[in-house]
Amino acid sequence: MSRKYFGTDGVRGRVGEPPITPDFVLKLGYCAGKVLSRADVAPPHRDRPAVLVGKDTRISGYMLESALESGFSAAGVDTFLVGPMPTPAVAFLTRALRLSAGVMISASHNPFEDNGIKFFSADGMKLPDAVESDIEALLEAPLALPAAAALGKAERVLDAEGRYLEFCKGTFPKQRSLRGLKLVVDCAHGANYRLGVRVFQELGAEVIATASQPNGTNINEACGATAPQAMARAVVAHGADFGIAFDGDGDRLAMADRDGRLFDGDQLLYAIVKDRHLGERLRGGVVGTLMTNFALERRLADLGIPFARAKVGDRYVLESLLERGWECGGENSGHILCLDCHSTGDAIISALQVLAALAGRGASLAELTRDLVLLPQVLVNVRLAGKPDLQAPAVREAAARAEADLAGRGRVLLRPSGTEPVVRVMVEGEDRAHVQALAESIAAAVRQAGERAVA
Repeated sequence: MSRKYFGTDGVRGRVGEPPITPDFVLKLGYCAGKVLSRADVAPPHRDRPAVLVGKDTRISGYMLESALESGFSAAGVDTFLVGPMPTPAVAFLTRALRLSAGVMISASHNPFEDNGIKFFSADGMKLPDAVESDIEALLEAPLALPAAAALGKAERVLDAEGRYLEFCKGTFPKQRSLRGLKLVVDCAHGANYRLGVRVFQELGAEVIATASQPNGTNINEACGATAPQAMARAVVAHGADFGIAFDGDGDRLAMADRDGRLFDGDQLLYAIVKDRHLGERLRGGVVGTLMTNFALERRLADLGIPFARAKVGDRYVLESLLERGWECGGENSGHILCLDCHSTGDAIISALQVLAALAGRGASLAELTRDLVLLPQVLVNVRLAGKPDLQAPAVREAAARAEADLAGRGRVLLRPSGTEPVVRVMVEGEDRAHVQALAESIAAAVRQAGERAVA
């Protein structure tokens, strides 16, 4: 069945507008509790089903946390609250505490006015589409409360941060430390504002924390992995060795070297994979997405490393990795998965894997990735008021003209975002100015088609 509320990463939207309202989120918690507590979905480790709930630093998180807690209680499900915590920590703690499911309240890299609800299964992985569809189907039915004695309870997990901190540190080689390194860590005023600093400090690094004072409304504001230029400037200003930038919920990563040169997800994934390949520790191949730079696919082929593309979204990268029995994959946006370390994308762990690779090779980021020369890739986001019509004749003609112009030396990709009301127009080729012109031409056609649809 088609899904009305769930996108590529849970349920997301503008706070105060459906579906991100207290009443809907309460019902969502109730329905999710009913589905996720089924024996065929989650193993019954406890007398009563239980879920873990975390959130990022958005002010609306307080409201939505309470609504979810009420919904789960109405479904007879216990709730374990961990407060502000990165998304991958919720995945880890759900698995470590043997709970039925985990829930993260976050809109990831979006501004504070947005929020969302994303779910993890008992094994710490994103829910399958079929389970999300079951939750949606139940949303149409009325609430049926159990007897008062069967209502769910709620409690706080007091040692959650310490558990996750030690888990992250455990993915870094025990024979190495970060002693002698000066790092700028940009926390995006988000969920990693404490943990994202402590991990690197406890491994020996000197840490200069930036964007680490959340106030409920400044998450992702001109900072973090989606605006890493501020981090890069801070690296140069402080004479640091590296810069590390997270997004609001701590699953995206961007990095910079001592010269302030930025490295995206494709380059960071390549650094990790290349180190493992040279050390004969790479299991299988690598999974990217439709947005992965063609240069990475080409370079991996030169090294004899299999490569596969999945749909955009780390959940689809994960599905493809599991199907193939591989370990490493990611997106150029900075979602990187190392399944031998964690069941989901984790920015802290990904940064540690990059730093471990550089230490092991005695190389800089620029040196380790020198043989990966990315093709210019231009992404234009077209915000629309209504549903996009990517099959409109003008849109198809603009895309066809661009593909003919590239003559097999580049790619064109149009896709609706799964998390925002925008169409993403991506064009990749050998000359940046040429690629930019082609992308703008297609974007104009998409914009005009959207305006006609609204009119």
